[in-house]
Amino acid sequence: MEDCIFCDIVEGVIDSMIIYEDELILGFMDIYPFNEGHMLLITKNHKLDLDELSDEESSRIMKVSKILVRVLKKKYNLDGYSIMQNGGAFNDIEHYHLHIFPRYKYDGFNWTFKEIIPIDIKEIGKELAVEVSRLIDNKH
Repeated sequence: MEDCIFCDIVEGVIDSMIIYEDELILGFMDIYPFNEGHMLLITKNHKLDLDELSDEESSRIMKVSKILVRVLKKKYNLDGYSIMQNGGAFNDIEHYHLHIFPRYKYDGFNWTFKEIIPIDIKEIGKELAVEVSRLIDNKH
């Protein structure tokens, strides 16, 4: 993909601190880390969203993320960790990437949002469950 910083990293045009690589995915250190040890996992093929990944790519991302979490736990005296991936308009790089970063109780990371609006989760859940079942029965 033209003008994609992550594709440039995959192609070696941009130097990065690579921590994992195989034929499908690449793991490297975030250049603007939230905390020390903040890493990214990306697909080598240019894709935007999770639902665009092959089953093999998404499985590999999860398998390697588990290994990276173990590394963070061993290396740092962390209180926890966060794994985060934004999709669609919220994917600012426009290339699939998963953040993995160590967390500490007072590190300032915060989940902020507007006022909570009451929603009937039972009715919405029923509707979504029907759609999920339909997709699974049709093999996507």
